[in-house]
Amino acid sequence: MAQKQKMLGFVHTTQRMPDKRTADERRRDFREIYARFTDERATEQANRCSQCGVPFCQVHCPVQNNIPDWLKLTAEDRLEEAYEVSQATNNFPEICGRICPQDRLCEGNCVIEQSTHGAVTIGSVERYITDTAWEKGWVKPRTPVRELGASVGVIGAGPGGLAAAEELRAKGYEVHVYDRYDRVGGLLVYGIPGFKLEKDVVARRHRLLADAGVVFHCNFEVGRDASLAELRRRHAAVLIATGVYKARDMEAPGADLGNIVPALSYLTASNRVDLGDDVPEFTDGSLNAAGKSVVVVGGGDTAMDCVRTAVRQGATSVKCLYRRDRKNMPGSQREVAHAEEEGVEFVWQAAPEAFLGQGTVKAVRAVRIHLGVADATGRQTPQVMEGSGFEIPADLVIKALGFEPEDLPGLFGEPDLKVTRWGTVTTDPRTRMTSVDGVFAAGDIVRGASLVVWAIRDGRDAAESMHRYIKAKTAAGILAVAAE
Repeated sequence: MAQKQKMLGFVHTTQRMPDKRTADERRRDFREIYARFTDERATEQANRCSQCGVPFCQVHCPVQNNIPDWLKLTAEDRLEEAYEVSQATNNFPEICGRICPQDRLCEGNCVIEQSTHGAVTIGSVERYITDTAWEKGWVKPRTPVRELGASVGVIGAGPGGLAAAEELRAKGYEVHVYDRYDRVGGLLVYGIPGFKLEKDVVARRHRLLADAGVVFHCNFEVGRDASLAELRRRHAAVLIATGVYKARDMEAPGADLGNIVPALSYLTASNRVDLGDDVPEFTDGSLNAAGKSVVVVGGGDTAMDCVRTAVRQGATSVKCLYRRDRKNMPGSQREVAHAEEEGVEFVWQAAPEAFLGQGTVKAVRAVRIHLGVADATGRQTPQVMEGSGFEIPADLVIKALGFEPEDLPGLFGEPDLKVTRWGTVTTDPRTRMTSVDGVFAAGDIVRGASLVVWAIRDGRDAAESMHRYIKAKTAAGILAVAAE
C-alpha cells in the first residue's frame, strides 16, 4: 500500500486549532484556554504546510525560525529532530507558541492563508513540539564545552535577558543575572496572565538555566544594591535588558480620582494572587474587579489581558474603550475574539474626555471619534466629533496606554549612559553597545515596548556582540580575566 504523501495536505485537510474550552468555563479560572494538540492532530496540521519556495512565515518571524523544516519533521513523526530545529533559533519556543501574535507574524503571512485555505497552525504545533520535548526529557541544560574564565552580567530577567544569559552560558561564560523582582521571568510572570501563559512554563525554564550554571540575583536593584559602575568592575561585559515598565499616562479632568489604575499594577496584583502571594491591594479591593463595572482604556495586547482578567475576577461588566476601529487595533485579533466570547464589550472609536466622581471614579465621560485622513504612517488620524459626548458607568478604570522607559542614567547612577529623546537607551546598531564601554543593551529598553519574540531576538544578537567584544579585548591583552 502506498504511503500517504507528506506535506501539501492543505488541499484536502482544513485548518483546525487545538480544542478550546468554552467561554463559560474559561471565565471561572486563569488556566490556559487551549488544550495541547494530540499527536494525530499535530501531524495532520503540520502536514498542511505547502513547503513553499519562499517561506514567508520564516521571513516574518523575528527569530527566523526554520518553520517549514520543523513542520515537515513533525508531519513525519520525527519529533526529536523537530525540537532540535525549533530550539536552534528560539530559546523559548513553547512560550512563543503560546503568546506570540501569530496572526500578525508567521501565520498571518502563511502562503496558504493568502490563498484562502487557512494558515497552518504554526504556533500550536510549535507549542506541541516543545511540550512533548519536555515530557520526553529531550530538553537539556546548555552547559559549555569549556569555561572561558570570564564573567558577564545581565540586568533584567525578562525574555531578552534570559535569552542572552543562555547563549552566553553556552559559550562558556560565568553568567550573573540581576533582577529587581522576587521571581525570574519579568513580564512573562507578572505581566502576562495565566490564561495565556501558565507560570510553571516559565518556572521550568528558570530551573533549566540554573541547572546550566546561570546565577540569579533576585530582589537586586541596580542603583540600590550596586551601581552600574560596580557591575562593570565585576564583569567583562554587562547587558541592560530591563524592559520598559513605566506606565504611559493620560491628561484629563478627574484622572487623579481613586480606582483609576495603571494596567501593569492591576495585572501584577492578579498574577501574584494566582501565584499564591498575599497582595493587600487585591484583598482591599483597590486592584480587584470583583463586583465592579470596569472600563479599560487602550487597544493593545495589554488592554486585552486586562479585560479578560477582569472577567475572571467577577466584574459585573467589562468595556474596552478604544479610539480607533477594530481593523486598526494594534492588539491581536485572536485576543479580541477571545475577549468577545468571554463577554467583553468593545466601544470602538471612542476616547475618554473626563473621569467623573467624588474621591473615587464613578463614570467615564467619552467622546466619539471620526477617523480622518491618513498620517505619515498610513494610519487614519483620530478626530473628535463635536457634541458626541456620552457617559459609561465605571467603578474601576484601567489605563492600558502603553509603557515608557524609566530614567536609567539616574537610576543606575551612570550619567554617561546616553538615551534617546524617548528615554530608550542609545546603542550602536551594529555592535549593540551603549555609550558606556563594555555595556550593551537589548530588547524593549532599546526598541520601546514590543513583543516577547523581538526581545528574544535582541538578546541573542546582543550575546553574540558581547562575545566578540570580550574576545577582542582578551586578544588585545586589555582583559586578562573578569570572573569573580
